[in-house]
Amino acid sequence: MASGRIVVYGGRGALGSACVNHFKSANFWVASVDLQPNDKADLNITVPADLPWAQQEDHVVKELDTALQGQKVNAVICVAGGWAGGNAAKDLVKQTDLMMRQSVWSSVISASLASKYLTPGGVLALTGAKAALEGTPGMIGYGVAKAAVHQLTKSLGAKDSGLPENSLAVAILPVSLDTEMNRKWMPKADFSSWTPLSYVAQLFDNWIKGEDRPPSGSLVALVTKDNKTDLIVE
Repeated sequence: MASGRIVVYGGRGALGSACVNHFKSANFWVASVDLQPNDKADLNITVPADLPWAQQEDHVVKELDTALQGQKVNAVICVAGGWAGGNAAKDLVKQTDLMMRQSVWSSVISASLASKYLTPGGVLALTGAKAALEGTPGMIGYGVAKAAVHQLTKSLGAKDSGLPENSLAVAILPVSLDTEMNRKWMPKADFSSWTPLSYVAQLFDNWIKGEDRPPSGSLVALVTKDNKTDLIVE
């Protein structure tokens, strides 16, 4: 019998794959939602990138509804996203549109899924960015999208948000994650200041178990120094 059920939105990316692997090893039933399938997941919902926002939601809801057959999930974890640079003079609308699709669309759909399928006391985890707590002139589209995720999280953590009773809505705000692609593009960086993916997956696991939960609506910055990560609730 499974330990529980988890939905990972962005389950094919670096952090998403780490979450799928973590929860599969802990005997959870795991659904991955992404543009491409993750062969480790129990259920794959592949979302055509060219579908409009509302139709993406309809597609995911229909597939998950069929799979769950009335069952609830312990967590919806949205780690979908991406990064793009650029200021007001360089591809502003194009880059912002891309960032909104990758971060905001996925986060809002995840919130909708949580309202329908999350068990009372369950966890909805979204992914913001510590950089977006301030101005991001060299990556405006990215900052705008992540700031929207922060606002969404605060709204979901407030009374009458539509989430199930006693659920936790929280956003992690990484500085830098220790991914294969980050190491490839920044080979001379200080890796001891990057947050391990396994740490993030375990953090989600702890919150699902009810351990060290921040207040609902919290923005939790992940600040790593000398291979030690501190959580700073913003």
